[in-house]
Amino acid sequence: MSALETLREAIRGSKQDFTEGAIGRSLVLLAVPMVLETVLESLFAVVDIFFVAHLGADAIATVGLTESMESIVYAVAIGLGIGATAIVARRTGEKDADAAAHSAAQAIVLGILVALPIAFFGIRFAPQLLASLGGSAEVQRTGANFTRVVMGGNVAVLLLFLINAVFRAAGDASIAMRSLWLASACNMVLGPLFIFGVGPFPRLGLTGAAVGTTIGRSIGVAYQVSQLLRRDGRVVLRLRHLRPDPRVLWQFVRLSSAAILQMVIGTTSWIGLVRVLSVFGSSVLAGYTIGLRVIIFALLPSWGLSNAAATLVGQNLGAKKPDRAEQSVWMASKYNMWVLGGIGVLFVAFAGPIIRFFTDDPTIVPWGVSCLRIVSLGFVFYAYGMVLTNAINGAGDTWTPTWLNTFCFWIWEVPLAWALSRFTDLGPRGVFAAITIAFSTLALASAWVFRRGAWKTRAV
Repeated sequence: MSALETLREAIRGSKQDFTEGAIGRSLVLLAVPMVLETVLESLFAVVDIFFVAHLGADAIATVGLTESMESIVYAVAIGLGIGATAIVARRTGEKDADAAAHSAAQAIVLGILVALPIAFFGIRFAPQLLASLGGSAEVQRTGANFTRVVMGGNVAVLLLFLINAVFRAAGDASIAMRSLWLASACNMVLGPLFIFGVGPFPRLGLTGAAVGTTIGRSIGVAYQVSQLLRRDGRVVLRLRHLRPDPRVLWQFVRLSSAAILQMVIGTTSWIGLVRVLSVFGSSVLAGYTIGLRVIIFALLPSWGLSNAAATLVGQNLGAKKPDRAEQSVWMASKYNMWVLGGIGVLFVAFAGPIIRFFTDDPTIVPWGVSCLRIVSLGFVFYAYGMVLTNAINGAGDTWTPTWLNTFCFWIWEVPLAWALSRFTDLGPRGVFAAITIAFSTLALASAWVFRRGAWKTRAV
């Protein structure tokens, strides 16, 4: 089969056995829709901040602070997704479709139960949360409703990412791609309509960005559910699968609690970094927020390759083929290095024009440029770190990456950011340098752990 035909098949989607055949082809069939899935999501992140930037530095700062809070929601969603990937991929590799569907249903039920209290807390305490992160009185006044809508709509965020993890684990990455494409396309259309009050849409300002995002993601979830109910899918849910199963639920709690803790440790470190940066004012926060959005645009597609590696690890361990699982990971790491390394070079060279595309505010641009350049220097290391940690998670070993995250982010990154920004001439740039150093450390540590091979014997 030619490369073009393989690419078409990856986008179109078809039933494949990823425990057989050429590893490179399996990676392409899984990774292409995963990369395309995240490309549009990251494009939405860039488009969203482009429109929000027209509302001023306080609006951008509000988005940055709220995203730091929402990072906890993403941590929960990704953590549950890691558990779902490990279990559903393993059952798929064992050729037990009914058990895979039952596990997926239990994951969804657990996800809803976790999302509801987060929504209540976010709606009830939005101004206090903004204040606790160093938001100014103006940010608290103008941004509270934005934060309420974002945190209140976390159920849609959590389900969108969790159900997509189920599809990817089962090898149906094309459906995951379509659902996120649909959600992101709706977000990009609805966001400016609600922000600026185009036509019959009310002019909601900053709050409109949150409303458009929540509606768009809810539409994506509705599409996912319709695909889970199809009789010809890889994962076919029935009402009996939703009946609580204490054994499977405990299995998810055991795997996902460590994975959630792992993600919380990683993502709350961003809150720590924002707190360190907030003392330097809204312009620094705004520059950091824009720079980080552009960086996410580059990193999210790389998660596609990482997720493909995790799926192949889970399915091949289920099929009793650990050597094939390991080969898949090293191949995905190499591909990821080529992609991210090239993007890093472009970001370093063209940081100025990229940041000025979003804003020409002379108080914001220098900080955005510094963030983009300094963080991009570590892209080659990030490429390996993302794939290796995802692969270890995909094998069901969620505690090892948790300990690695604890050391690299909270024991190392946040104190280093504080020290470099306060006790050297770097100022805010010390925070950007700490990000590069910490993620490079994580990559090296993950490579050492992966080579030891203990993950190959992990039971799920």
